[in-house]
Amino acid sequence: MSYQSIDVLQNLLAAEVFSYARDSKKAAGRALGTFVEIISFHLLEAWGFGRQTAMERRLPEYANPHLTHNVEFTLHPRRAATRIELENSALPLTARKICRAMGVSTCDRKKMGKQLLSRRSVLRNACTIYESGDELAIARLGQLNTDTWDIGVDELSVQPFAMFECKRVGVEEGMSKGPQTIEKAKQGAYVARSVSALQRFRKADGSLYGIMSLPGSRLKIEPYNDFLAAIVHSNDKDLLRHFILTIGVVSNHGNWFTSNNHNKGLEILSQSYDWLLFLSDDGLARFIVDLLLCPSPAYQGAREAFMSSYNVSRRGNSFTKVTMDLEADRSIRRYFKQHLSEIEQWFQVVSPTCASIGSLRKMLHTLAQKDWQSISQ
Repeated sequence: MSYQSIDVLQNLLAAEVFSYARDSKKAAGRALGTFVEIISFHLLEAWGFGRQTAMERRLPEYANPHLTHNVEFTLHPRRAATRIELENSALPLTARKICRAMGVSTCDRKKMGKQLLSRRSVLRNACTIYESGDELAIARLGQLNTDTWDIGVDELSVQPFAMFECKRVGVEEGMSKGPQTIEKAKQGAYVARSVSALQRFRKADGSLYGIMSLPGSRLKIEPYNDFLAAIVHSNDKDLLRHFILTIGVVSNHGNWFTSNNHNKGLEILSQSYDWLLFLSDDGLARFIVDLLLCPSPAYQGAREAFMSSYNVSRRGNSFTKVTMDLEADRSIRRYFKQHLSEIEQWFQVVSPTCASIGSLRKMLHTLAQKDWQSISQ
């Protein structure tokens, strides 16, 4: 089954799923934005970064920490890993129970309300169970054994080495483009330009340069893309200590045009993020069709969670990037494992020019494997 555009799919979702809503098309549009976030998160999972990913954290500006910005995903250096087991009758699997099983008594009480798995079998992805000083602990659910849950806890550095943001704006009826497109672009651009020690500026001839402040009031200035590559492949503590690779993900739907035909908003983002990925209409449509509209039996769990989350008698949402029905989560993970090479082709690289998504994956792995504990000292 194929669709001519995301507009057609949005109208179909509005009529068949969101008909109960006062503005069914707007509700369907918000769901499309959720799908972009879910796809981005599971791409990171499929690439092997699930144990280093945190969600919805407030990221401080470089050298201006009293200003923070909430971002979708951050990737953090991993310091240690612990594996525990809890009885399968112990639902919900709360932060308090996990901390107690680990023998940790310093859990931040503000985090105690978090549940890795609820009584209704709703999973919390990237579940933060405690944060102390420059360390945070993320719990993940493993296999259900005969009578126990296998739980892994990864202790991460608070300072990330990369961040992801997702941007999408729908088109309202009677308008040629979304009215918030440029505002969202400017917001994303500001965050991308302010969180990393690697800053950017243009010379009078329009060429893009990077600048970084080093110890001793020194400034290092190089052509931006060369500087970025040098930092990623360096072991220089002064270059890496406050560096954050910034990645944006945008979807089309009439606002950004295409990866080769930029409007003003997309142009702003492409010149602000280190990497800007464009999730194609075809890719987003494939996700919707294969997992939500016409799934095979192997992925039926995703459709059931989606339909139960979006109906007039719904009992909470269990189909978001943060909270996901357990069977739906397993369905999506299975889908990404079986179709990863195809899914990677859903993404087009807007910037840097002439780069591939495989190069981004390698860059992230290069950063993840550095000795961040030594770098941070």
